[in-house]
Amino acid sequence: MAARAEDLLPIEYFHVVFTLPAEIARIAYWNKKAVYGLLFRASAQAVTTIAADPKRLGARVGMTSVLHTWGSALTHHPHVHMIVPGGGLSPRGNRWVACKPGFFLHVRVLSRLFRRLFVEGLLALHRAGDLAFFGDLTGLSKPQVFAAYLAPMRKTEWVVYAKPPFGGPEAVLAYLSRYTHWVAISNSRLISADANTVAFRWKDYRIKSDDRQSVMRLATPEFIRRFLIHVLPDGFHRIRHYGLLASATRKANIAKARALLGAELVKNEDPPTAEIIPLTLREPCPDCGGQMRIIETFRRGQKPQTRAPPRQAAA
Repeated sequence: MAARAEDLLPIEYFHVVFTLPAEIARIAYWNKKAVYGLLFRASAQAVTTIAADPKRLGARVGMTSVLHTWGSALTHHPHVHMIVPGGGLSPRGNRWVACKPGFFLHVRVLSRLFRRLFVEGLLALHRAGDLAFFGDLTGLSKPQVFAAYLAPMRKTEWVVYAKPPFGGPEAVLAYLSRYTHWVAISNSRLISADANTVAFRWKDYRIKSDDRQSVMRLATPEFIRRFLIHVLPDGFHRIRHYGLLASATRKANIAKARALLGAELVKNEDPPTAEIIPLTLREPCPDCGGQMRIIETFRRGQKPQTRAPPRQAAA
């Protein structure tokens, strides 16, 4: 976390999620290393390609991707959480290109490119003999059958969505510190367990209300089976960095971004005057009638820090 804190920039960060369709997840079940690796590559390539388009952002961006393979009920649900700084370096690397406040890239455009890149990558894995099939999927080992299986997937909408932007660099660090090292279920969700049954809390998204918490009871062998689905292959990294944040060039790119962002702040500042007059607010506080004072200034589009209201002095 200390290393990640050094990488954070004083800008808005965005949270994008890429999810595999259930039909693809079935293939990933037996081919975790190959398909999860492709999920990382295709999602990162989709973001870097769309962001580099001059009609979109026109910048080289970076991202941190985190793989999760579970749903709330411990089902197999592979998806990638991506944390992306709100901007990037210009093609020549001589200026910082910021995205619009509160908006990164169109998720539908990302979804369609991600779909194409992933399907093409999956076909390449099949041609290379890197996929294995079992049970009712055994027939997919034949190229023609596999191509027919994937054909409908080229026309359906794949789930890519953007969550609300993080509140700031501190929120990104808090997210990374708790979210990246989660496993499929934590002790806090367990209610009871014995040789026959395990009961745990889960979130039922079919319930259309704020309170979606339900209790699921599984036979103990079934609970163990579901938990073991999410054990990754030996040596597989579930946190990866791409683009500007790729390990080989991260330090140099972060330093350049900081310098350009600092120059941008200086450029946007008002020219100094002979006498610096402190900022004041002439209107009294509408609540207590006292003199108001400025506690923070921030640029347009920048998130102010969350602060509690000042405590009124005792009479």
